[in-house]
Amino acid sequence: LECAKAMKMQRTLLFLALLALPCALAEITCGQGGIVCPAADQIGKTPDGSCVNGMSSWTNLFGYKTYNNLPYDGMCSFFGGVPALAEGLGWFIIVGLGGIFSLAVSACIYFGEKSVPQRHQEEVKTSEHFNSAGRIIPSGLCACDIVSKWTWAATLLQSSNVAYAYGVSGPFWYAAGATIQVLLFSILAIEIKRKCPSIHTVLEVVLARWGTPAHLVFLFFCILTNFIVTAMLILGGAAVVNAVTGVNIYAASMLIPISVVFYTMQGGLMACFVSSWGHVTVIYLALLIFLWKVYAGPSELGSTDKVWENLMSAALKYPVPGNYDGTFLTMWSRSGIFFGIINIVGNFGTVFVDQSYWQGAIAARPSATYKGYLLGGIAWFAIPFSMATTLGLAGRAFDLPITMNESGSGLVPPAVAVHLLGPGGAFLVTFQLFMAVTATGSSEQVAVASLCVYDVYKRYFNPNVTGKQIILLSRVGIAIWGVISGVLSIVLLNIPGINLGWVYQAMGNFIGSAVCPIVFALV
Repeated sequence: LECAKAMKMQRTLLFLALLALPCALAEITCGQGGIVCPAADQIGKTPDGSCVNGMSSWTNLFGYKTYNNLPYDGMCSFFGGVPALAEGLGWFIIVGLGGIFSLAVSACIYFGEKSVPQRHQEEVKTSEHFNSAGRIIPSGLCACDIVSKWTWAATLLQSSNVAYAYGVSGPFWYAAGATIQVLLFSILAIEIKRKCPSIHTVLEVVLARWGTPAHLVFLFFCILTNFIVTAMLILGGAAVVNAVTGVNIYAASMLIPISVVFYTMQGGLMACFVSSWGHVTVIYLALLIFLWKVYAGPSELGSTDKVWENLMSAALKYPVPGNYDGTFLTMWSRSGIFFGIINIVGNFGTVFVDQSYWQGAIAARPSATYKGYLLGGIAWFAIPFSMATTLGLAGRAFDLPITMNESGSGLVPPAVAVHLLGPGGAFLVTFQLFMAVTATGSSEQVAVASLCVYDVYKRYFNPNVTGKQIILLSRVGIAIWGVISGVLSIVLLNIPGINLGWVYQAMGNFIGSAVCPIVFALV
């Protein structure tokens, strides 16, 4: 017994030592090891805070210049109202590439249905196939769908924002704090297949357990969750498209959700699975390019050593409140831990109360449910963690004139991409973001349509609705939600103080209370 107590004490001390290790490594010695000392009048000075008549007294710590060799010194913000790309290119991304991708997915759906043997042709035209993808999705495609719809605009933008604000603790808490929900959801996916393999929505479980009053309450929570997720997609996507290309932010807010309506109306849930592969491919390829450029390729950084030196220098100019020694290179971060708690609580709601994750579990084969969600959660972790530790930290390592307003709107990644690759970087990050936004947008549209058809129309208006009517109403619901989500996002854009960061950190307050009851309804 005494030996067991001693071993437990040793493990505890070892754990505390590991926690303290980043702090011990975070000691900053000015002027040594490549660390640059900032001028006394530049410490804590921000571009917008020192801006007078369009000119700022802020200077770049390392003397870096823009991609077209102009000095950053004196700039009041990074973008300053001047887009990096021509407006026409922004319209090409939204309308042109969006249309091409929609046609490609529609073609895949069409030829996929035509390839089904004649004796099974009627099965692919049923409402079960439209809203549940025939319940035949394998584990690999299920994992791809999880990565696709869990990669929001916030995954690419907000993760980099917290890295820019808190240092290395931000990427860890974002990625880890949003991975555990998907991994734990695999348990519920198994329970769905065990206890209610024929359901279409999670609210059918609530109705069976607790009756109509609870059903109506959780219908509100599910719709609210879909709205919050869709709003974050559009707010982040529209802000980046507007800043990088100059496309009208209201036009972008309307066109982003509408761009996926057509193939989603054609193929239903199966279209979401088919399109997820293309979305994830683009997202990972862009991420690999940014990783190479910052940590290995030709740039002012180009190595981990240089990134470390510049981040240590940046901490002398902008010491982080609540971080050990003010450095960006420590896990001992009070703000990072607070964000981690907010992130974990909020993301439980956006997974467990989001119908799109339940319909993914419903559509998967019984043998593929837990495999798909476990594999998808592990694969997804790499996206926000790599994006934030690359573009988020590089924003500090380059000492770019990014204002807090730009950071809060998710503009750290496009700013760093423009600095690294010029217009090509702006195009790449905008296209990557467009793929992420439309990937989740199509899943949310099918989720809302399923809730409206099965839990509103069929439950309270027409219990004897036919399969053809369900397909028709689902398509109408997809189209209506595509328009409504754009309009509601425009309303949010006109509320002072509302941006991507605010919505992300507030979502747990709105939907967190619904998580435990929904879990208990099933288990």
